[in-house]
Amino acid sequence: MSRRAVLGGLMSAGSALALGGCAGLGATGARFDASSLSVDPTLLVVTTRKPVNGGRAKPWFGPERATSMTIARAKLAAPDESRLSLASVGLEDWRLDRIEPVPTDAGDLAAQAGGGDVLIYVHGFKQTFETAVLDAAHLSDGIKFRGRTMAFSWPSKAGLFDYAYDRDSAMWSRDNFERVLSALVSAPGGGRVHIVAHSMGTMLTLESLRQLHGRYGDTVTSKIGAAVFAAPDIDMDVFSSAIQRIGPLAGKITVIASTNDRALALSGQLAGGMTRVGAAEKAAIAGLGVRVVDASQEGWGIINHDLFLSNTEVQKVIRRSIDGTTA
Repeated sequence: MSRRAVLGGLMSAGSALALGGCAGLGATGARFDASSLSVDPTLLVVTTRKPVNGGRAKPWFGPERATSMTIARAKLAAPDESRLSLASVGLEDWRLDRIEPVPTDAGDLAAQAGGGDVLIYVHGFKQTFETAVLDAAHLSDGIKFRGRTMAFSWPSKAGLFDYAYDRDSAMWSRDNFERVLSALVSAPGGGRVHIVAHSMGTMLTLESLRQLHGRYGDTVTSKIGAAVFAAPDIDMDVFSSAIQRIGPLAGKITVIASTNDRALALSGQLAGGMTRVGAAEKAAIAGLGVRVVDASQEGWGIINHDLFLSNTEVQKVIRRSIDGTTA
């Protein structure tokens, strides 16, 4: 039983009372139906972590940086979602059963994805390989995504005091993530690529999008669907500078921010008192030309850093962004 499973159960039970009338996120949105994961509980995984046990036994991939990128399939076991099940009250969760390495390279990712729309989840600070994959499953199933879901996992030590190592590892992985994006957007006949990045993973994603735009120019815009930055751990000045360099891709970005995100408050202190984008005021972020949703009133927790996984209203924002409607 995971912390997020319990939190998800509590949030589902209380969302009608606590969140139904919130003006910040709105009450309308796309109709939710079954997710692809409910039919085939398999994720694509791309990781820059060094394999452990050949990548075939738990923990599969560790915190060290690999000499080459690995592509694999993650076979999952879905929780029982029946009305009286343990999952309905947050006592059962998704489970990662096994990892199957795929003997291919980034150039064949479009074929592995099946040619339709792809959702890529990029995790944040303090994550193991397993928690990153399971969070991707939670996200995809939560928003009822109908295409292929992929998790991009970079080397995190998953320790509270390893912020510097994690940040360097995330930035070290940006060239490989650009390779992944390039392979998907350049494939003929492929669908759109949607990205949901969390926390420190947003910096990695933004840098890769900047490199992608530098390679393809504005022609890549139609291939990128939504780029949702959940609680972005990025300096406001760095964010502003990058946004100015990615052309119309900036219009694809939706920022989910919360001024009471305590994890980002600590990150800002570590960064010399510089406000992080995910903890900034809505007007300041919107002034940079991106869409922004203020989720400050959505969290019940102390930290309020992973609302995109635990809050159904925030997940509706992500779904509407992918569907092409306003956030």
